[in-house]
Amino acid sequence: MEKDYLTLKRASASRPSGEWNDDDFDVLCEGVVVGRIFEAAASPAGTPWMWTPAFGHHEDRTPTHGYEATREDAMAAFAKSWRRE
Repeated sequence: MEKDYLTLKRASASRPSGEWNDDDFDVLCEGVVVGRIFEAAASPAGTPWMWTPAFGHHEDRTPTHGYEATREDAMAAFAKSWRRE
């Protein structure tokens, strides 16, 4: 089975309208935004990075969001959910 390649793109570059924080990223798969990873204003202690699939891409995925200590950990957790591992 071929793996989906996920990439991060700063929200300010991906979403031209609005002002976006430097710690806000879109997750893309084959050029389509499929999720978001960002440093949340309110999160559990020690886990400031939240990840979540975009609306319409969360069906049959468990969990559908989470919090991690680093952006890299958030990307790994997103990928695991995305690939249903």
